[in-house]
Amino acid sequence: MQIKKENTIGEVVAQNFHTAEIFEKFGLDFCCGGKKTISEACEKKGLNTDEVVKELTKTPDWNGYRNSNDFDSWELDFLIDYIINTHHIYVMKSLPNIFIHSQKVSGVHGENHPEVISIFELVTNLKEDLESHLLKEEKMLFPYIKKLKGSFITEYPPFGTVANPIRMMELEHENAGEILDRIKKLSNNYFTPDDACTTFKVLYKELKEFEDDLHVHIHLENNILFPKAIKLEEDLRIRY
Repeated sequence: MQIKKENTIGEVVAQNFHTAEIFEKFGLDFCCGGKKTISEACEKKGLNTDEVVKELTKTPDWNGYRNSNDFDSWELDFLIDYIINTHHIYVMKSLPNIFIHSQKVSGVHGENHPEVISIFELVTNLKEDLESHLLKEEKMLFPYIKKLKGSFITEYPPFGTVANPIRMMELEHENAGEILDRIKKLSNNYFTPDDACTTFKVLYKELKEFEDDLHVHIHLENNILFPKAIKLEEDLRIRY
């Protein structure tokens, strides 16, 4: 794939995940913002598009080598299982700890660092939103996509077309991304103050790790799984 400024960020990262590091370096969102072209994203950020494209072309894997996690080539049912077993389980295990640590830091350091009170409120919202979000994906959307993969559709689902729940999931992804972006800004890019206790330091490391994981998680769904599911359903409807 030859990288052009007209390519969307999502399709570039889907073809070569190493490019995610370049987009992050320039502060360009490759998960929720994956539908923007490189040119559009750079213009919004005031970046030199040619410079970004030049950096992207330097990343490995563009000369035929494919890394071990070539997500774009995976079968959809296998990709779904990977998302659940890797990212959904991570969210469900890590969020309760982040919530507890954020609550503790808010109570102990909130007077001197009021931003941690706001961070705790945001973590609370994030936890509630994502727990509901993952349940909807695992109980409704993902099983339907697996049926599409197996050509098992005998009647149209109550939501009409897979594009409808996908649109809702993408909106919820965007909301989660916005919450984490606000947390990142409130925490000064996860920089702990001099008087931070161990729990305070652990919390910010957990939040940084969580943000990094969610970027990959959302990328796999928004830029790879969802577009392929929509295309697969369209093909099946035409066929039958």
